[in-house]
Amino acid sequence: MAENTLDKPQAEPGVWVLGPDGELIPDYESTFPTIKEGEVAHGIVVRVDKDEVLVDIGYKSEGVIPVSELSIRRSIDPSDEVTIGDEIDALVLTKEDADGRLILSKKRARFELAWKSIEEKAQSGEPMIGRVIEVVKGGLIIDLGVRGFLPASLVDIRRVQDLDEFLGKELRCKVIELNRSRNNVVLSRRAVLEDERKEMRQAILDRLNPGDVVEGQISNIVDFGAFVDLDGMDGLIHISELSWSHVNHPSEVLDVGQTVQVKVLDIDRERQRISLGLKQTQSDPWQQIVERHREGDEVEGRVTKVVTFGAFVEIVPGVEGLVHISELAQHHVENPREVVSQGDLVRVLVLEIDADRRRLSLSMKRVEGEQPERQSAPAPEAEAEAEETESSTVADAEEVDASAVADAEEGVVEEAAAEELPATESGEAEPEPLLEDEGPTAEEASSEQSADGDQATVEPELGEAEETAEAEPEQ
Repeated sequence: MAENTLDKPQAEPGVWVLGPDGELIPDYESTFPTIKEGEVAHGIVVRVDKDEVLVDIGYKSEGVIPVSELSIRRSIDPSDEVTIGDEIDALVLTKEDADGRLILSKKRARFELAWKSIEEKAQSGEPMIGRVIEVVKGGLIIDLGVRGFLPASLVDIRRVQDLDEFLGKELRCKVIELNRSRNNVVLSRRAVLEDERKEMRQAILDRLNPGDVVEGQISNIVDFGAFVDLDGMDGLIHISELSWSHVNHPSEVLDVGQTVQVKVLDIDRERQRISLGLKQTQSDPWQQIVERHREGDEVEGRVTKVVTFGAFVEIVPGVEGLVHISELAQHHVENPREVVSQGDLVRVLVLEIDADRRRLSLSMKRVEGEQPERQSAPAPEAEAEAEETESSTVADAEEVDASAVADAEEGVVEEAAAEELPATESGEAEPEPLLEDEGPTAEEASSEQSADGDQATVEPELGEAEETAEAEPEQ
Protein backbone atom coordinates (compact mmCIF):
# COMPACT_ATOMS: atom_id res chain seq x y z
CA MET A 1 0.00 0.00 0.00
CA ALA A 2 1.41 3.39 -0.97
CA GLU A 3 2.56 5.51 1.91
CA ASN A 4 0.48 8.68 2.38
CA THR A 5 3.04 11.44 2.22
CA LEU A 6 0.39 14.04 2.87
CA ASP A 7 0.20 12.92 6.50
CA LYS A 8 3.92 13.42 7.07
CA PRO A 9 5.43 16.84 7.80
CA GLN A 10 7.42 18.26 4.98
CA ALA A 11 10.77 20.06 5.32
CA GLU A 12 9.97 23.73 5.58
CA PRO A 13 12.46 26.45 6.57
CA GLY A 14 11.46 27.94 9.87
CA VAL A 15 9.26 24.94 10.80
CA TRP A 16 10.89 21.61 10.00
CA VAL A 17 14.39 20.72 8.89
CA LEU A 18 16.09 17.46 8.07
CA GLY A 19 18.06 15.99 10.96
CA PRO A 20 21.41 14.19 10.73
CA ASP A 21 19.68 10.84 10.09
CA GLY A 22 17.31 12.23 7.53
CA GLU A 23 14.46 12.62 9.95
CA LEU A 24 12.52 15.85 10.06
CA ILE A 25 12.99 17.81 13.27
CA PRO A 26 11.57 21.15 14.40
CA ASP A 27 13.55 24.13 13.09
CA TYR A 28 14.48 25.53 16.53
CA GLU A 29 17.41 27.40 15.04
CA SER A 30 15.09 29.71 13.14
CA THR A 31 13.50 30.85 16.40
CA PHE A 32 16.80 32.41 17.53
CA PRO A 33 17.67 35.94 16.46
CA THR A 34 20.27 36.28 13.77
CA ILE A 35 23.41 37.83 15.15
CA LYS A 36 26.68 38.74 13.55
CA GLU A 37 30.02 39.49 15.02
CA GLY A 38 30.53 43.25 15.33
CA GLU A 39 26.81 43.96 15.81
CA VAL A 40 25.28 45.48 18.92
CA ALA A 41 22.70 43.31 20.68
CA HIS A 42 20.24 44.23 23.41
CA GLY A 43 19.85 41.96 26.44
CA ILE A 44 19.13 41.52 30.13
CA VAL A 45 21.69 40.80 32.84
CA VAL A 46 20.87 37.41 34.40
CA ARG A 47 23.99 36.77 36.49
CA VAL A 48 26.88 38.78 37.93
CA ASP A 49 30.08 37.03 38.98
CA LYS A 50 33.37 38.46 40.15
CA ASP A 51 35.05 37.91 36.77
CA GLU A 52 32.15 37.92 34.25
CA VAL A 53 28.54 38.84 33.62
CA LEU A 54 25.93 36.66 31.84
CA VAL A 55 23.45 38.38 29.53
CA ASP A 56 20.36 36.95 27.86
CA ILE A 57 20.08 38.40 24.36
CA GLY A 58 17.48 35.84 23.18
CA TYR A 59 20.09 33.64 21.56
CA LYS A 60 20.41 29.89 21.99
CA SER A 61 22.95 30.48 24.75
CA GLU A 62 23.58 33.30 27.16
CA GLY A 63 26.27 35.78 26.28
CA VAL A 64 29.33 36.23 28.47
CA ILE A 65 30.87 39.63 29.18
CA PRO A 66 34.36 39.29 30.70
CA VAL A 67 35.13 41.83 33.42
CA SER A 68 37.70 43.49 31.12
CA GLU A 69 34.92 44.22 28.63
CA LEU A 70 32.49 45.74 31.08
CA SER A 71 33.75 49.30 31.37
CA ILE A 72 36.41 51.71 30.21
CA ARG A 73 37.30 52.10 33.88
CA ARG A 74 40.21 50.11 35.14
CA SER A 75 40.06 47.52 37.97
CA ILE A 76 36.33 47.59 38.58
CA ASP A 77 33.97 45.34 40.54
CA PRO A 78 31.31 43.96 38.12
CA SER A 79 28.60 44.49 40.74
CA ASP A 80 29.42 48.21 40.72
CA GLU A 81 28.85 48.36 36.99
CA VAL A 82 25.68 46.24 36.48
CA THR A 83 23.04 44.43 38.52
CA ILE A 84 20.74 41.54 37.72
CA GLY A 85 17.79 42.68 35.62
CA ASP A 86 19.59 45.61 33.98
CA GLU A 87 18.91 46.06 30.28
CA ILE A 88 22.15 46.71 28.44
CA ASP A 89 23.62 46.87 24.97
CA ALA A 90 26.58 44.64 24.17
CA LEU A 91 28.76 44.21 21.11
CA VAL A 92 29.11 40.67 19.75
CA LEU A 93 32.81 39.84 19.77
CA THR A 94 32.66 36.08 19.07
CA LYS A 95 29.61 33.94 18.32
CA GLU A 96 31.36 30.84 19.58
CA ASP A 97 34.74 30.71 21.23
CA ALA A 98 36.76 27.53 21.83
CA ASP A 99 34.30 26.59 24.55
CA GLY A 100 31.25 27.40 22.40
CA ARG A 101 30.44 30.54 24.36
CA LEU A 102 28.99 33.75 22.98
CA ILE A 103 31.41 36.54 23.96
CA LEU A 104 30.06 40.06 24.33
CA SER A 105 31.46 43.48 25.25
CA LYS A 106 29.52 46.16 27.02
CA LYS A 107 32.23 48.82 26.84
CA ARG A 108 32.67 48.41 23.09
CA ALA A 109 28.94 48.71 22.51
CA ARG A 110 28.99 51.96 24.48
CA PHE A 111 32.03 53.04 22.52
CA GLU A 112 30.30 52.55 19.15
CA LEU A 113 27.10 54.25 20.26
CA ALA A 114 28.95 57.06 22.06
CA TRP A 115 31.30 57.76 19.17
CA LYS A 116 28.40 58.57 16.87
CA SER A 117 27.06 61.01 19.46
CA ILE A 118 30.50 62.54 19.99
CA GLU A 119 30.94 63.13 16.26
CA GLU A 120 27.53 64.80 16.06
CA LYS A 121 28.25 67.03 19.07
CA ALA A 122 31.70 67.92 17.74
CA GLN A 123 30.15 69.12 14.48
CA SER A 124 27.31 71.06 16.11
CA GLY A 125 29.43 72.50 18.95
CA GLU A 126 26.97 71.32 21.59
CA PRO A 127 28.39 70.33 24.97
CA MET A 128 28.44 66.75 26.24
CA ILE A 129 27.92 65.50 29.77
CA GLY A 130 30.36 62.99 31.23
CA ARG A 131 31.50 61.79 34.63
CA VAL A 132 35.06 62.22 35.86
CA ILE A 133 36.45 58.71 36.43
CA GLU A 134 40.17 59.39 36.82
CA VAL A 135 42.62 62.12 37.74
CA VAL A 136 45.77 61.74 35.65
CA LYS A 137 48.90 63.77 35.12
CA GLY A 138 47.89 66.93 33.33
CA GLY A 139 44.12 66.61 33.53
CA LEU A 140 40.98 64.49 33.97
CA ILE A 141 39.52 61.42 32.25
CA ILE A 142 35.82 61.83 31.39
CA ASP A 143 33.57 58.83 30.74
CA LEU A 144 31.62 59.54 27.55
CA GLY A 145 31.42 55.89 26.57
CA VAL A 146 34.86 56.76 25.27
CA ARG A 147 37.74 57.91 27.46
CA GLY A 148 37.75 61.66 26.91
CA PHE A 149 40.70 63.75 28.10
CA LEU A 150 40.09 67.12 29.76
CA PRO A 151 43.38 69.07 30.15
CA ALA A 152 43.90 70.80 33.50
CA SER A 153 44.17 74.19 31.78
CA LEU A 154 40.68 73.73 30.31
CA VAL A 155 38.90 72.50 33.43
CA ASP A 156 37.91 76.01 34.53
CA ILE A 157 38.28 79.60 33.46
CA ARG A 158 41.00 79.98 36.07
CA ARG A 159 43.71 77.49 36.84
CA VAL A 160 42.54 74.74 39.21
CA GLN A 161 44.97 73.88 41.98
CA ASP A 162 43.40 70.58 43.11
CA LEU A 163 41.89 68.38 40.39
CA ASP A 164 40.84 65.71 42.89
CA GLU A 165 37.81 67.79 43.85
CA PHE A 166 36.24 66.95 40.46
CA LEU A 167 36.53 63.16 40.83
CA GLY A 168 33.11 61.54 40.45
CA LYS A 169 31.40 64.74 39.30
CA GLU A 170 29.47 65.18 36.06
CA LEU A 171 30.85 67.94 33.84
CA ARG A 172 29.58 69.63 30.69
CA CYS A 173 32.35 69.87 28.12
CA LYS A 174 32.82 70.70 24.46
CA VAL A 175 34.69 68.44 22.06
CA ILE A 176 37.65 70.40 20.71
CA GLU A 177 39.66 67.58 19.14
CA LEU A 178 38.58 64.24 17.67
CA ASN A 179 40.59 61.40 16.13
CA ARG A 180 38.73 58.14 15.50
CA SER A 181 41.77 56.21 14.30
CA ARG A 182 43.52 56.87 17.60
CA ASN A 183 40.32 56.88 19.72
CA ASN A 184 41.39 60.31 20.90
CA VAL A 185 38.85 62.80 22.31
CA VAL A 186 40.00 66.10 23.84
CA LEU A 187 37.47 68.15 25.78
CA SER A 188 37.13 71.67 27.17
CA ARG A 189 34.93 72.65 30.09
CA ARG A 190 36.33 76.15 29.99
CA ALA A 191 34.69 76.73 26.59
CA VAL A 192 31.30 75.86 28.07
CA LEU A 193 31.82 78.15 31.05
CA GLU A 194 32.92 81.03 28.82
CA ASP A 195 29.82 80.65 26.66
CA GLU A 196 27.65 80.67 29.77
CA ARG A 197 29.34 83.81 31.03
CA LYS A 198 29.14 85.80 27.79
CA GLU A 199 25.65 87.06 28.51
CA MET A 200 26.56 87.64 32.13
CA ARG A 201 29.65 89.66 31.14
CA GLN A 202 27.62 91.77 28.76
CA ALA A 203 25.10 92.46 31.49
CA ILE A 204 27.92 93.54 33.82
CA LEU A 205 29.41 95.83 31.17
CA ASP A 206 26.01 97.40 30.55
CA ARG A 207 25.44 97.91 34.27
CA LEU A 208 28.78 99.44 35.26
CA ASN A 209 30.01 102.97 34.62
CA PRO A 210 33.32 104.70 35.41
CA GLY A 211 33.21 106.03 38.95
CA ASP A 212 31.05 103.23 40.36
CA VAL A 213 32.23 101.52 43.53
CA VAL A 214 31.58 97.78 43.48
CA GLU A 215 32.42 94.73 45.55
CA GLY A 216 34.42 91.80 44.20
CA GLN A 217 36.66 88.93 45.13
CA ILE A 218 40.37 88.66 44.32
CA SER A 219 40.57 85.82 41.80
CA ASN A 220 44.24 85.99 40.84
CA ILE A 221 47.42 87.90 41.70
CA VAL A 222 50.14 88.57 39.14
CA ASP A 223 53.28 90.69 39.11
CA PHE A 224 51.57 93.67 37.46
CA GLY A 225 48.39 93.72 39.53
CA ALA A 226 45.40 91.73 40.75
CA PHE A 227 42.24 90.44 39.06
CA VAL A 228 38.87 90.91 40.74
CA ASP A 229 35.85 88.69 40.03
CA LEU A 230 32.83 90.95 39.67
CA ASP A 231 30.19 88.19 39.81
CA GLY A 232 31.07 86.67 36.46
CA MET A 233 33.67 88.96 34.93
CA ASP A 234 37.20 89.83 35.95
CA GLY A 235 38.51 93.37 36.22
CA LEU A 236 42.15 94.37 36.69
CA ILE A 237 43.63 96.49 39.46
CA HIS A 238 46.99 97.64 38.17
CA ILE A 239 49.79 97.62 40.74
CA SER A 240 49.91 101.42 40.58
CA GLU A 241 46.25 101.58 41.67
CA LEU A 242 46.57 99.28 44.69
CA SER A 243 47.78 101.76 47.30
CA TRP A 244 48.75 105.38 47.76
CA SER A 245 52.13 104.16 49.00
CA HIS A 246 54.71 102.27 46.98
CA VAL A 247 53.95 98.57 46.41
CA ASN A 248 56.66 96.14 45.38
CA HIS A 249 54.27 93.26 44.66
CA PRO A 250 50.46 93.00 44.81
CA SER A 251 50.71 90.10 47.27
CA GLU A 252 51.89 92.63 49.86
CA VAL A 253 48.43 94.19 49.80
CA LEU A 254 45.98 91.48 48.72
CA ASP A 255 45.28 87.74 49.02
CA VAL A 256 43.44 85.45 46.61
CA GLY A 257 39.85 85.06 47.76
CA GLN A 258 39.82 88.37 49.63
CA THR A 259 36.67 90.49 49.24
CA VAL A 260 37.40 94.13 48.35
CA GLN A 261 35.64 97.36 47.49
CA VAL A 262 36.99 98.78 44.22
CA LYS A 263 36.28 101.78 42.04
CA VAL A 264 35.64 101.45 38.30
CA LEU A 265 38.25 103.60 36.56
CA ASP A 266 37.64 102.72 32.92
CA ILE A 267 35.56 100.34 30.78
CA ASP A 268 36.58 99.11 27.33
CA ARG A 269 33.29 97.68 26.11
CA GLU A 270 34.66 96.54 22.76
CA ARG A 271 37.49 94.52 24.29
CA GLN A 272 35.38 93.72 27.38
CA ARG A 273 37.98 94.96 29.84
CA ILE A 274 37.44 96.75 33.12
CA SER A 275 40.11 98.80 34.90
CA LEU A 276 39.68 99.06 38.65
CA GLY A 277 41.27 101.01 41.49
CA LEU A 278 41.63 100.00 45.12
CA LYS A 279 43.38 103.05 46.50
CA GLN A 280 40.56 105.29 45.25
CA THR A 281 38.27 103.72 47.86
CA GLN A 282 40.70 104.68 50.63
CA SER A 283 41.41 108.09 52.11
CA ASP A 284 43.94 110.08 50.12
CA PRO A 285 46.98 110.69 52.33
CA TRP A 286 47.73 113.82 50.35
CA GLN A 287 44.61 115.33 51.82
CA GLN A 288 46.22 114.95 55.25
CA ILE A 289 49.29 116.79 54.01
CA VAL A 290 47.22 119.68 52.68
CA GLU A 291 45.13 119.93 55.85
CA ARG A 292 47.84 119.45 58.49
CA HIS A 293 51.06 120.84 57.07
CA ARG A 294 52.33 124.09 55.66
CA GLU A 295 55.55 125.15 54.03
CA GLY A 296 58.10 125.81 56.75
CA ASP A 297 56.80 123.12 59.11
CA GLU A 298 59.24 120.75 60.72
CA VAL A 299 58.09 117.12 60.66
CA GLU A 300 59.53 113.72 61.40
CA GLY A 301 59.73 110.98 58.80
CA ARG A 302 61.49 107.80 57.83
CA VAL A 303 63.92 107.38 54.94
CA THR A 304 62.38 104.95 52.46
CA LYS A 305 64.96 105.10 49.69
CA VAL A 306 68.41 106.57 49.11
CA VAL A 307 69.41 107.46 45.55
CA THR A 308 72.31 109.28 43.95
CA PHE A 309 70.52 112.64 43.95
CA GLY A 310 69.10 112.53 47.47
CA ALA A 311 66.75 110.60 49.70
CA PHE A 312 63.01 109.99 49.85
CA VAL A 313 61.37 110.47 53.23
CA GLU A 314 57.86 109.29 54.14
CA ILE A 315 56.25 111.82 56.48
CA VAL A 316 52.77 110.22 56.51
CA PRO A 317 51.83 106.74 55.27
CA GLY A 318 51.60 106.92 51.50
CA VAL A 319 53.30 110.30 51.03
CA GLU A 320 57.00 110.64 50.41
CA GLY A 321 58.98 113.76 49.69
CA LEU A 322 62.41 114.27 48.23
CA VAL A 323 65.34 115.65 50.20
CA HIS A 324 67.71 116.67 47.46
CA ILE A 325 71.41 115.94 47.97
CA SER A 326 72.01 119.69 48.37
CA GLU A 327 69.48 119.75 51.25
CA LEU A 328 70.90 116.82 53.21
CA ALA A 329 73.56 118.62 55.24
CA GLN A 330 75.27 121.98 55.75
CA HIS A 331 78.47 120.62 54.23
CA HIS A 332 78.98 119.43 50.69
CA VAL A 333 77.75 115.85 50.22
CA GLU A 334 79.24 113.60 47.58
CA ASN A 335 77.15 110.52 48.36
CA PRO A 336 73.78 110.70 50.18
CA ARG A 337 74.58 107.42 51.92
CA GLU A 338 77.22 109.28 53.89
CA VAL A 339 74.39 111.13 55.66
CA VAL A 340 71.35 108.83 55.69
CA SER A 341 70.42 105.20 55.19
CA GLN A 342 67.17 103.46 54.37
CA GLY A 343 65.07 103.14 57.52
CA ASP A 344 66.58 106.17 59.32
CA LEU A 345 64.24 108.37 61.32
CA VAL A 346 64.94 112.04 60.44
CA ARG A 347 63.52 115.51 60.96
CA VAL A 348 62.86 117.53 57.84
CA LEU A 349 61.58 120.98 56.96
CA VAL A 350 58.83 121.27 54.37
CA LEU A 351 60.11 123.46 51.54
CA GLU A 352 57.23 123.15 49.10
CA ILE A 353 53.84 121.40 48.89
CA ASP A 354 52.36 121.07 45.42
CA ALA A 355 49.05 119.27 46.00
CA ASP A 356 47.94 119.54 42.36
CA ARG A 357 51.00 117.71 41.10
CA ARG A 358 51.41 115.73 44.34
CA ARG A 359 55.00 116.87 44.90
CA LEU A 360 56.72 117.43 48.18
CA SER A 361 60.16 119.01 48.62
CA LEU A 362 61.96 118.60 51.95
CA SER A 363 65.18 119.72 53.61
CA MET A 364 67.27 118.27 56.41
CA LYS A 365 69.96 120.91 56.58
CA ARG A 366 67.48 123.70 57.38
CA VAL A 367 66.13 121.93 60.47
CA GLU A 368 67.20 123.60 63.71
CA GLY A 369 68.80 121.35 66.29
CA GLU A 370 70.34 117.95 65.91
CA GLN A 371 68.89 115.09 63.90
CA PRO A 372 67.76 111.94 65.71
CA GLU A 373 70.40 109.27 66.03
CA ARG A 374 70.53 106.92 63.07
CA GLN A 375 68.50 103.86 63.97
CA SER A 376 69.68 101.49 61.29
CA ALA A 377 72.88 100.70 59.51
CA PRO A 378 72.76 100.08 55.79
CA ALA A 379 71.75 96.45 55.39
CA PRO A 380 73.15 94.43 52.50
CA GLU A 381 69.68 94.26 51.04
CA ALA A 382 69.27 98.01 51.33
CA GLU A 383 72.67 98.59 49.72
CA ALA A 384 71.78 96.25 46.87
CA GLU A 385 68.46 97.98 46.42
CA ALA A 386 70.13 101.39 46.48
CA GLU A 387 72.62 100.33 43.81
CA GLU A 388 69.82 99.02 41.68
CA THR A 389 67.93 102.27 42.24
CA GLU A 390 70.86 104.28 40.92
CA SER A 391 70.59 102.57 37.56
CA SER A 392 66.87 103.37 37.27
CA THR A 393 66.39 106.65 39.12
CA VAL A 394 63.61 107.88 36.90
CA ALA A 395 61.50 104.76 37.36
CA ASP A 396 61.99 104.87 41.12
CA ALA A 397 61.15 108.53 41.29
CA GLU A 398 57.92 107.91 39.39
CA GLU A 399 56.91 105.11 41.74
CA VAL A 400 57.63 106.98 44.95
CA ASP A 401 56.85 110.57 44.14
CA ALA A 402 56.04 110.88 40.46
CA SER A 403 57.90 114.04 39.63
CA ALA A 404 59.41 115.32 42.86
CA VAL A 405 62.91 114.79 41.51
CA ALA A 406 62.56 117.20 38.64
CA ASP A 407 61.05 119.89 40.82
CA ALA A 408 63.59 119.43 43.56
CA GLU A 409 66.53 119.63 41.18
CA GLU A 410 65.12 122.65 39.42
CA GLY A 411 64.36 124.32 42.74
CA VAL A 412 67.83 123.66 44.13
CA VAL A 413 69.55 124.95 41.01
CA GLU A 414 67.44 128.08 41.01
CA GLU A 415 67.91 128.62 44.74
CA ALA A 416 71.67 128.09 44.58
CA ALA A 417 71.91 130.38 41.59
CA ALA A 418 69.69 133.00 43.18
CA GLU A 419 72.05 133.32 46.13
CA GLU A 420 74.94 134.27 43.86
CA LEU A 421 73.45 135.39 40.54
CA PRO A 422 70.53 137.57 39.42
CA ALA A 423 67.63 135.71 37.83
CA THR A 424 66.60 136.42 34.27
CA GLU A 425 63.01 136.78 33.10
CA SER A 426 63.00 133.15 32.04
CA GLY A 427 63.75 132.11 35.61
CA GLU A 428 67.24 130.78 34.84
CA ALA A 429 70.25 132.01 36.78
CA GLU A 430 72.62 133.97 34.58
CA PRO A 431 75.91 135.37 35.96
CA GLU A 432 76.49 139.07 35.60
CA PRO A 433 79.74 139.91 33.79
CA LEU A 434 82.36 141.19 36.24
CA LEU A 435 84.50 144.15 35.34
CA GLU A 436 88.18 143.60 35.58
CA ASP A 437 88.46 145.87 38.58
CA GLU A 438 85.23 144.77 40.29
CA GLY A 439 85.26 141.99 42.85
CA PRO A 440 87.42 138.92 43.03
CA THR A 441 88.11 136.67 40.08
CA ALA A 442 86.40 133.31 39.70
CA GLU A 443 89.51 131.51 40.96
CA GLU A 444 89.77 133.79 44.00
CA ALA A 445 86.08 133.35 44.79
CA SER A 446 86.42 129.62 44.48
CA SER A 447 89.47 129.50 46.75
CA GLU A 448 87.83 131.75 49.35
CA GLN A 449 84.65 129.67 49.41
CA SER A 450 86.63 126.44 49.60
CA ALA A 451 88.48 127.79 52.60
CA ASP A 452 85.15 128.25 54.36
CA GLY A 453 84.26 124.71 55.39
CA ASP A 454 80.57 125.48 56.01
CA GLN A 455 79.66 126.57 52.50
CA ALA A 456 80.07 124.64 49.28
CA THR A 457 80.96 126.47 46.08
CA VAL A 458 78.29 127.43 43.62
CA GLU A 459 80.02 125.65 40.77
CA PRO A 460 79.98 122.18 42.38
CA GLU A 461 76.33 122.58 43.36
CA LEU A 462 75.40 123.62 39.87
CA GLY A 463 77.49 120.84 38.46
CA GLU A 464 75.79 118.22 40.62
CA ALA A 465 72.33 119.44 39.78
CA GLU A 466 73.17 119.51 36.06
CA GLU A 467 74.72 116.06 36.28
CA THR A 468 71.55 114.76 37.96
CA ALA A 469 69.37 116.45 35.38
CA GLU A 470 71.38 114.81 32.59
CA ALA A 471 71.12 111.44 34.29
CA GLU A 472 67.35 111.81 34.60
CA PRO A 473 65.04 112.50 31.66
CA GLU A 474 62.34 115.03 32.24
CA GLN A 475 59.20 113.64 33.82
